[in-house]
Amino acid sequence: MAERQVRRALPLLSVPRHGGRDALTCKYRCGNACDHPVPNTSGNAYFGDILADHLSRRGMLRAGALGALVVGAGAAASAAPAYAAPAAPAAPARPGGGGHRLRFTPVAPNQDDKVTVPDGYEASVVVGWGDPVLPGAPKFDFDRQTPEAQARQFGYNCDYVTFFPMGRDRALLWVNHEYTDEELMFRGYQGGAAATEQQIRIAMAAHGGSVVEIERVGRTGRWKLVTRGRRRFNRRVTAHTKMVLTGPAAGHPLLRTAADPRGREVYGMLNNCAGGVSPWGTVLTAEENFNQYFVATNGVPAEAKPAFDRYGVPTNVPDDSRRWDRVEERFDLSKHPNEANRFGWIVEIDPFDPHSAPRKRTHLGRFKHEAATSTLSRDKRAVIYMGDDERFDYIYKFVSSGRYVPGSRRHNMKLLDHGTLYVAKFTGDSPEAEIDGSGKLPSDGAFDGSGEWIPLVRGDRSLVPGMTAAEVLVHTRLAADKVGATKMDRPEDIERNPRTGAIYVALTNNTRRTPGQVDEANPRPANKHGHILEIVERGNDAGATTFRWSVPLVAGDPKDPATYFAGYDKSKVSPISCPDNLTFDSDGNLWISTDGNALGSNDGLFAMPVQGRERGHVRQFLTVPYGAETCGPLITKDQKTVFVAVQHPGEITGASPDKPASRWPDGDQPRPSVVSVWHERGRDIGA
Repeated sequence: MAERQVRRALPLLSVPRHGGRDALTCKYRCGNACDHPVPNTSGNAYFGDILADHLSRRGMLRAGALGALVVGAGAAASAAPAYAAPAAPAAPARPGGGGHRLRFTPVAPNQDDKVTVPDGYEASVVVGWGDPVLPGAPKFDFDRQTPEAQARQFGYNCDYVTFFPMGRDRALLWVNHEYTDEELMFRGYQGGAAATEQQIRIAMAAHGGSVVEIERVGRTGRWKLVTRGRRRFNRRVTAHTKMVLTGPAAGHPLLRTAADPRGREVYGMLNNCAGGVSPWGTVLTAEENFNQYFVATNGVPAEAKPAFDRYGVPTNVPDDSRRWDRVEERFDLSKHPNEANRFGWIVEIDPFDPHSAPRKRTHLGRFKHEAATSTLSRDKRAVIYMGDDERFDYIYKFVSSGRYVPGSRRHNMKLLDHGTLYVAKFTGDSPEAEIDGSGKLPSDGAFDGSGEWIPLVRGDRSLVPGMTAAEVLVHTRLAADKVGATKMDRPEDIERNPRTGAIYVALTNNTRRTPGQVDEANPRPANKHGHILEIVERGNDAGATTFRWSVPLVAGDPKDPATYFAGYDKSKVSPISCPDNLTFDSDGNLWISTDGNALGSNDGLFAMPVQGRERGHVRQFLTVPYGAETCGPLITKDQKTVFVAVQHPGEITGASPDKPASRWPDGDQPRPSVVSVWHERGRDIGA
C-alpha cells in the first residue's frame, strides 16, 4: 500500500456541517443536507418541554444501572447468519466488558494516507472499486471506464458490509455502494449539467451493491477475492436492477408511474448506506439520501410539495444536481412526480440466489434509512430496528405479526410484509434545569429515562388519524410527526448486543440543536461530535413496547467537560467524534466507526466495553486513509477478522484525478475498498 505521512489539518468549513466532514463529501453523499432548512418543522416537543409531566416516574429503575440490568436479565434470541437459526443468548460476560478483555495498544490520531492498525495487526485490501465481480468483467482501467464494464465490476463508495460463511475458508461478502463522487471518478468533470451520458451511466452502474465470493488466506484472518472458478453467487445490483415492491403500500397510487401503472416494479436502489441481516439469512439494505437524485424542471404538483419538502426532495433544479434526468426522465419529478416515492425503502436481497428480484419492503416505512438490524422477540416474531439519518428525525422498529419458523425459508420470506411499524418517544426523568447543555450530569448521576414505541400502522390498518396505511408507509416522516415522536440528533446505525440484548444507537451529530432544545437524550447544543444511546426494552424482549434508556457516551475530546464516557476515567480514553456505524464482537464489546471526525484527524474504528469495570473505556483500533470514512464494520463470529469499508478516500475539496488528495491503496488514484484486519499471530480481534 502507498503511504503518506502527516497531512495538513482538515479544511475549516464556511457553514456548519456534519462534524468535520469535508464540503466535497457533503455535496455528493447527501446533497448538501446541512445547507438546507431542517426538514422537520413539526411542533413535536423536545424533552425539555415535557419533563415536568413525567417527574413522577423518577422512582423507576435508573438507566445508569443498565449495565447490571442487562447482565442479569438474559437476552432474547439475536439475529443469526444464513446457515443457522438464531441461537440462545450466551452466558453473561465476566467483569471487564466482554468474554475477553480488550488488550490492544490504541492507535494515535493521525492524518496519514494509509490504514493504521495496532502493533501486532495487519491489514489488506479484499476488494476495491473496479475489481471484476461478474464473469467477463474487464480489469479496471481508470481512464477507460464504460457503463458496461462498471455494471460487472465492484461499485464505487462502499458502506455496509456483511459476511455469509460457506464453510471454514469460503464466504460471501455483501457490500453496499452508497454514492458516487464524479469529481474524483472522471478527469475534467464539469458537473451534472455538463456531464456526458457515458459519465452519468457509469455513475448509475457504480451505485447499488455487490455480492462477491471471498476466501481465507491460509490459517490467518486475512481474506481475499476469489478470482478463479465459477463464482456462481457473485452479483452486481445497480440503479437499473429490476426490483419489486411488497407489503401494504405496494400498488398504491402514490407508487404508480407511467412506466409502472401497477405500482409494483422499480428499477434500482439509491444511496444504500447501512443495513442488516435477517434471521433467515438475507441482506436488508437501507436506502438513505435518495432525495438528491431527483430534480423538477418545471415544478411539482401542489399536493405533492409538502411531502417532498419533508423529505428534502428538490422541487427545482439544484445547481449541484447530478442531472440524471438528462439520461432518464424518470428522475424529473415534473414529468414523473411519484418516482421519488419508490425510493427510501429497506431492500431485501437473497445473497444465495443471484437471479432473484430484490424486494422493497414497504411495511418497514419510507425515510432516509440507516440500519436494518434484526432480531427475534421472545415469541419468535421478527424485529427490525431502523434510524432516520436526518437532524431532528426519528428512531423506528418493525415487529412482524407472524413468527419465525426455523428452516422454512418460504414462510420466513413473507414476515416483513405483515406486522406493526413503531416510532420511538423518549422521556427524561430529571428536572429540566439540570439538563443545561454543559455536560454536567443531573443529580441522579445519569442522562437516562423511559420510553415507548408508538404504533403507526398495523397490517393494512393505519393508527394515525387522517392517513391511510399506505400513506403512513409512503410518508412515514409525516405520520411520525403527527404522533409526537422524539426529535433526535441524526439516528444512524442501531445494533443489538448479542450477549445482553441491549440496543445501541449511534447519534452522529446535530449542529443545529440550540441551547433551548437540549434534552436528556440529546444533552448537548451544537452537537458536532455526537453520542451513543443505550436502550433496554421491558423484560429484555424485542417485542416490548416500553423501555428504559441511558446515554453511555457523549463523544468528543475527553478534555472537554461536555464529554462523558460512562463514568470511566477520561484521561485513559481515546478521543472519538461522530459515531456512525456500530457492531459487536461475540463477547459483547461495542465497536464504533466514525464519519466526519470533527477533532481534525482521520476517521477510525473504536472499541468500548459496555459492562463491568471497563464500561466506557474507548480505545481507537484503527484509522482509515486521509479524507476517508470508516464504514462496515464487521467482526467475524470466530473473532479472527474485522472487515472495514474504506469509503471516499481523498474526498477533499480541491482534489481531482490530476491532483489527488489520497493515493490509497495503489499509489495512484484513490479507490474505495474493503479491507480485512487480523492479528499476525492468530489471536482474537482486540484480545
